[in-house]
Order: sequence, then C-alpha cells, then structure tokens
Amino acid sequence: MNATAPHGPRGRRLPPHGAVVVTGASSGLGRECALELESRGFQVLAGVRREEDGEKLLTEARYGRLHHTLIDITDEASVRASAELVADRYGGLRGLVNNAGICVPGPLECIDGDQLRHQLDVNLVGHLSMIRAHLPLLRRSNGRIVNVTSGLGKTAVPFLGAYSVAQFAKEALSDALRRELAPSGVRVSIVAPGAILTPIWSKVSQAGERALGDAPPAVADLYRSALQAFLEGNAQLAMASRTTPEDFARTVLRALTDVRPRARYWAGADARRAALLARLLPDPLLDRRFRGITALVGAPGPVGKTPVP
Repeated sequence: MNATAPHGPRGRRLPPHGAVVVTGASSGLGRECALELESRGFQVLAGVRREEDGEKLLTEARYGRLHHTLIDITDEASVRASAELVADRYGGLRGLVNNAGICVPGPLECIDGDQLRHQLDVNLVGHLSMIRAHLPLLRRSNGRIVNVTSGLGKTAVPFLGAYSVAQFAKEALSDALRRELAPSGVRVSIVAPGAILTPIWSKVSQAGERALGDAPPAVADLYRSALQAFLEGNAQLAMASRTTPEDFARTVLRALTDVRPRARYWAGADARRAALLARLLPDPLLDRRFRGITALVGAPGPVGKTPVP
C-alpha cells in the first residue's frame, strides 16, 4: 500500500495551520519534512545544528512561514531555549516532530559504553527532553507529537544493534506517552520510514569503519568482511528504494492532520513489511532471514557484496 494512500473513513483532515517544530532539519528527511509542512500552511520552526544549515534551508523555503533555530536535543539548555522561543513567537504549538537522530553501526562487540550512550542520548533521551519542554505548549493547542523511528523499531538487524535498541525504545516511549497524554488531548503517533536514499548512508558507512577502528584488532578482523558487505548492501538497498523523502514528509503531514491519527504510520513498503514479519514470524524464522548478513563473520579475504535480505 502506498504510504500516502487514503484510508477510508479515517481520511478526514484538519487544516494545516499553527506552529510545528521539526528537529534534525539540516538535511535528509528532516529538511524535506520542514519544507513540505511549510508549503502546506504550517508555521515551521526548523531545528538545525549549524547556522549555515539553517540559512540554506531558508533559501529553499518559498512561503515565508519557515524559521530556524539551533537545537542540540542532548543539551537541556538548548531544549529549553527552543521551547521559550516557540512560546514567545507562536504562543502555542500544533506539532512536535522528533526527527533528529544518528546511527551507530557495527557489531555490538565493537561498540563501547560511550558509543551506546551517545546513540541513546540522541535517539531517545533527547527526544523525551524535547517532549517534556514543549508539552505545556502542546496542551494549550491540543497538539500532536510525531516520533520518527524506522523499520528497525520492530526488527533488530545484525550490525545495527545499537540503533535498533534506540528505535525499539523510542517505540516503547511513544506507546507510553500516547496512553499517558490521551486525557490531556495531546496525540502521539509514530512514523516509521523504510530505506530512503539520504545523506545518512555515507555517514553510516564512515561510522561503521570507525567502529572497527576502535575495536581490538583481533575482534575487528572477525567482523570486517561481513560488516563491509553489509554496509555496501544497505547503500544499494537505499539507492534501489522507491520510497522518497517526499513520501516520508507527506506521511508526517498525515500524522499531524488526520482527524483520527493512527498510532503508527509506515513510509515505504519495506517498513510495513518488516513490522508485519516481526509480528507474524517466530524468532527462528526471523533469525534465518538474517543469516546472509553474518555469513562472512570470521571470513578473511576480499569483501563480497551481499545484499541485505
């Protein structure tokens, strides 16, 4: 099913107006989301990490409804400053799109505590900080929270274990928040994109090489061929994907404007398929699907090109 297809009696929409904060808007999915929401009528505050990224985004905005601010979601002072800016400029908040994230790839044996904590700080703890700081404004507007996860929020893939841990946790965070905040009128939805070609893929490959470089040589040698083949396969999968950043942005728009928002939205057939398989297949069959990824563990010699199942 197309991610942007109508969904029957639930398809009625609210008008796209009011203020929305989008984190991680410097590039990729966050950038596309900020521009799409502005074009549809929202006042958008785009959270970026560098001033030059915000200035570039402004040149791409067409309707004068997009502004940017520096937000480091792992810094409480930065998060509070964001909420104060929203209160001063807009008075209320229609939506908070928690899109910022990183991916720490590599075998879990090669990932130390600092790397795992950084993964969780950015992809989980920082988003809770954003939610807590902006909740008074969201309550005032009966607003929406959209937490961006991925297909790996339901299925843990070898060599993306740390990232999967963060995405699983963000799914649980969203479920708990959806139930806790329902009485106050704040709705919480998850948007889970599948493989989409964005600049993150080059960053993931570089981070994977760093993970091996930081591991003891004997451990790194066990995984080198398998990890490199996996990273190449992942990049090929993204390049072959028919899901676009625009599909993702339109899915976020639905989560913000559906009269009856869903708990979960999928952007891309692969994300929907991963969720379905995780629900239906027993663990031994899921394990079998991923054996191709780990087949080269311990193998010496040149790197092969094994596509991700």
